[in-house]
Amino acid sequence: MGQWARWTCPTINILGQVAGALPPEPCLETTIRTYNLCLLGFGNVNRALLGLLRKKEAELRARGIAWRVTGVASRRMGWIADAGGLDLLLHAKYAVASQTGVGSGPGGVEDWLCAARADVVFEATSLSVADGQPAIDHIRAALESGAHAITANKGPVVHAYCELSELAAAKGKTFFFESTVMDGVPIFSLFRDNLPAVELRAFRGILNSTTNVILGGMEVGLSFEESLKKAQQMGVAETDPSHDVEGWDAAVKVAALVTVLMGVPIRLEEIEREGIGKLSGEAVRAGRTAGKPYKLVCRAQRDGARVKASVRPEQVPLSDAMAWVAGTSSILYLETDIFPELVITENNPGLEATAYGMLADFVRAVG
Repeated sequence: MGQWARWTCPTINILGQVAGALPPEPCLETTIRTYNLCLLGFGNVNRALLGLLRKKEAELRARGIAWRVTGVASRRMGWIADAGGLDLLLHAKYAVASQTGVGSGPGGVEDWLCAARADVVFEATSLSVADGQPAIDHIRAALESGAHAITANKGPVVHAYCELSELAAAKGKTFFFESTVMDGVPIFSLFRDNLPAVELRAFRGILNSTTNVILGGMEVGLSFEESLKKAQQMGVAETDPSHDVEGWDAAVKVAALVTVLMGVPIRLEEIEREGIGKLSGEAVRAGRTAGKPYKLVCRAQRDGARVKASVRPEQVPLSDAMAWVAGTSSILYLETDIFPELVITENNPGLEATAYGMLADFVRAVG
C-alpha cells in the first residue's frame, strides 16, 4: 500500500560562527506517505481532481501526503492498473485505450483494485437516479479491499448511505462525499467535524445550476429552448437535461442532505417534485417584474419522526436572498436547534470547486 519517506528541513544558522551564539532550534521532521490513488470514471471531475492534486502538491506534502495514480477506469478505457504508477496524460497507450475502448488492465473492479494496490478510490461516474448503481457496488468493493472511498456521485449516498458508512467503519476506512451537494462547499463535514450534537430541523435553498441558468435566461427574454441551449454551452446542462429540468437532480440532493444531516433515510418518491418545464416565458418575466422571481426551491422540514421534503418552482420575494441567486450560484439556509439560521452561499463555482471537495475529503481521510 502507501509508501513512507522521511523529509528533514535543512538547518541554517543565521548567526554564523559568532562566539556565544545559541545553537539553532532543531527542525521538526515531516514523515511523508505516498498513497496509491485510483480514479473510477475519467471525465471532467476526476480530470479536474488530477490537475488540482498536481497544483496542490506542495501543500499536501506539508501535511505529510504524497500520491501517485495507480489505477484508472472508465467505459472507454476499461480497467487500467499499475502499482508502480500511471502517467495518464503522457503515456501513449492510455490515449489509445481512451479512443478505442480497449483497456490493458484487469477485467473487473476487484481485480483492478488489487492490481493497483489502492489506498484511496475517487468515484466520479454518472448518476443513476433509480438505484445508484453501479457506483454502489464499486464503492462497496473499494471499502472491502481496504481503501478509502470518496465520491462525487449522489446516488450511493441516497440509496446506500447507512450500508456503506457501516462498512467503512468496520474496515477502519472512510466513505466521504463532500462534492455531492454544492460542489466542494463543506456542508457534510461542517456538521460532522464542527457542529457536534447540533440538530438540523429544516433547510431550504437553490441547489441546481441548470434550472437557475434557464430561468435567468427566460427572465431576459430568451425562450426555454434558447435558455437551455445557453446552459448546455456553459457546460452546466447535459445533452439530455431531463434530470435537471424535471427536478430529479435537486431531489437527489435533498435526499442526500435529509439522509445524512437529519438522520432520516428518505426515498425519492417521498419528495414532492415538480420541475420547471410548465413555466412559460411570460410567467417567468412577470414574476421578476412583480418582484417575485421564480426559483426552483428545495425544502425539508422535520415533522415528528419524519421529514417532509419538496422540490418545486416558487416565487421568491426580493427580500429573500434566494431571489438574487443567479447563474451557477447556490444558496442553502440551515435551521438548527442552536442556530436559528445559518446561510451558505456559493458564487458561480467552476469545476475545480467540485474537485476540491474530493481533495479535501482525501486529506480528511488520510490525515
